[in-house]
Amino acid sequence: MIKNAPLLVLAAMLLRIHCPAQTALNLRTPSSLPSAPMPQLNASEGGLSGSTQQVSPASSNNQPTSLSLKEAEALALKNNPQISAARLIALASQQVAREARSNLWPTATADLTAVDSRDNSRITAGGLNNPIIYQRAAAGVVVSQLITDFGRTRNLGASASFAAKAEDQNAVATKEQVLLAVNQAFYNALQAHAILTVAQQTVSARQTVADQVGALYQSKLKSQLDFSFANVNLAQAKLLLLDAENNENAALATVSAVLGYANAQNFQLVEDTTPVTAPPGNVDELLSQAFVNRPEILALGFQYQSATKFQTAERDLMLPNIRALGAVGDTPVRNPVLSNWYGAVGVNVEIPLFNGFLYSARSREASLRAQATQDRLRDLRDRISRDVRTSWLNANTAYQRLAVTQQLLDQANLALDLAQTRYKLGLSSIVELSQAQLQQTQAQISNVQAGSDYRLALAVLRYETVGI
Repeated sequence: MIKNAPLLVLAAMLLRIHCPAQTALNLRTPSSLPSAPMPQLNASEGGLSGSTQQVSPASSNNQPTSLSLKEAEALALKNNPQISAARLIALASQQVAREARSNLWPTATADLTAVDSRDNSRITAGGLNNPIIYQRAAAGVVVSQLITDFGRTRNLGASASFAAKAEDQNAVATKEQVLLAVNQAFYNALQAHAILTVAQQTVSARQTVADQVGALYQSKLKSQLDFSFANVNLAQAKLLLLDAENNENAALATVSAVLGYANAQNFQLVEDTTPVTAPPGNVDELLSQAFVNRPEILALGFQYQSATKFQTAERDLMLPNIRALGAVGDTPVRNPVLSNWYGAVGVNVEIPLFNGFLYSARSREASLRAQATQDRLRDLRDRISRDVRTSWLNANTAYQRLAVTQQLLDQANLALDLAQTRYKLGLSSIVELSQAQLQQTQAQISNVQAGSDYRLALAVLRYETVGI
């Protein structure tokens, strides 16, 4: 115990250091904690941290670009290659439908033929016929038109059309997945920056305490144990700052990647300041919306219809195929026994008799694949039901955490104030002050995480139901 009054006055003067707290996140810190210094970054790191970078003269032209969530979503829709790739695949599937319907149109081919043959020769091998070969030069056109194949071509066209609609929905699903990834990356980056701010304030506050205790230790007013504890707390805060800086840089790199940039961009993310509202209360209504709006369900439903039409088309292979044929042409160079022009029309009926059970196997295969698609659709509905309920529960829990973490932060700030006062008066040890500092840091981190977690949980819930 210190009995000398002048020494007590000196100790009080050394400990009474007041500096207004500064924070971009409106976090309350005790009045004895100074504001955090801005971290110094190398010029090569200028594109990784937009909101905490101090621009040097060499990089003053590389100003950070302000980016809100809506702007980030618009950039992703424009630049992300996954969206353009999915759309191109959907356009390609529409051409497959045109290919399937092309058999309904007539086909016409032009032929130019010139033949030189040995006099009085015949083709005597390679077939059951024995035609005469005449020297000739001729040109003609052959036209073929399908009369009916008893629905096979139309079913193939319908199957391809449903497959094209499924690819359209897959493109929509890809867009929704990219927008969800944008929301996740954006809120993770905001959270990383908030934790970095907390880490900076923690380093500044513990540096002040370490300096104070060091001065008292040099004056023989505090023990070496107090000085060691203060330095340990400062080292822990610096480790937290290093991790926070790394996490923010990684989060900003993820934002750049999901927006379609090959290199990390210098973004300054704008925090969403709209008031938070409670999540929807009726989960059954959310399930109904998800079953109607989710593009994955619509895509798989179209795939099932496509598989059903294809199975019918494969069954129709066992039915006859009736086709009209026509040919006309001129033979300017010919044998005298030939006419100078020719023309013919006819009808051909192709009736399948036996091909080793190929058509029946193809029909059975298509039927089994259609049944498998139907079961996949049922499984998808079950998984979406689970995902919607889970997202709804997560959103409710995250909403409740907002009030709890704020209360925790208020109590931690109060506890640190009391611990500092008791330590100044010599009524407690450095261990109590260190514990209070640690609890305040953890409470600040939990509080800033709670806000981002809830907004992200709402984004996930929208994705699972009506889409972002």
